[in-house]
Amino acid sequence: MSDALEQLGAHLSLKCPDAVITATVSFGELTVEVALPHLLSFVDFLKADSACRFSTLVDITAVDHPERPARFDVVYHFLSMYQNHRIRVKAAVREEDMVPSIIPVHPSANWFEREVFDMFGILFSGHPDLRRLLTDYGFRGHPLRKDFPTTGYTEVRYDEAQKRVVYEPVKLVQEYRQFDFLSPWEGAHYVLPGDEKKA
Repeated sequence: MSDALEQLGAHLSLKCPDAVITATVSFGELTVEVALPHLLSFVDFLKADSACRFSTLVDITAVDHPERPARFDVVYHFLSMYQNHRIRVKAAVREEDMVPSIIPVHPSANWFEREVFDMFGILFSGHPDLRRLLTDYGFRGHPLRKDFPTTGYTEVRYDEAQKRVVYEPVKLVQEYRQFDFLSPWEGAHYVLPGDEKKA
């Protein structure tokens, strides 16, 4: 299987030299890094080429690397049921970049791209309806960015007096900020060996 993936990677590098930056096989999976301007044409090639026939889009996600100039990797997973292969396609994206939507090639990308926009704030050019998908309409920020606070910015509760849902800034009292990760068995009436607290 690894040899077949190596051959597929070489085939893609040969046929799409402008698009493919790297093609590597690790842990039994082929990962192809693609130049962002050639992403749409590369995805189209993956679907149409007789040696590939990646007709099924499995998922689209992203990875946040805030320390890099190209902060995000947009990651696509495709399946070829004809060749029994899977491929991962990655494109590095700066925060101000717009990623070309692959909906013209894979209409099922619609909600995947909306989810990536909602969770990471990555914009997709040519998307017919790029709105938030998982968060509320007035939600602030993008929850899967590494600089997003774990508490969020607002909390939602139902106000009995007003008979409606109200949004309030998050307030954490001090006792919720004390963390003791020394023992997961805090409060147990026994001590596991090696879990004694140090003075």
